[in-house]
Amino acid sequence: MNQKPLTIEIFGADIACASCVNAPSSKDTHEWLQAAIDRKFPKNNITFTYIDIEQPIENEKHRDIANRITEDEFFYPLVMINDEMIGEGYIQLKSVYAALEKYGYTTEI
Repeated sequence: MNQKPLTIEIFGADIACASCVNAPSSKDTHEWLQAAIDRKFPKNNITFTYIDIEQPIENEKHRDIANRITEDEFFYPLVMINDEMIGEGYIQLKSVYAALEKYGYTTEI
């Protein structure tokens, strides 16, 4: 299967978002999301990137999103697929899978 290359970016910080009580950390979300997607779509063509909003960011697009998070416009972790925001705060697999299916990804049986 020839799947479209995708980029999944997870923006977050070491300290949990104050509005996301009992949610996993941003880094845990990154690892969990990558593992879940790799299981459901094993032959994927996806690049996963974690962006720490508390560290210096050279990429202007990433820096803009990180600034918007720190200015409380968005909660973190924030998940983007190819520049489209998929979820923020408490991330749900259902919405991430739906976005991947929109890009043509299917579960192999």
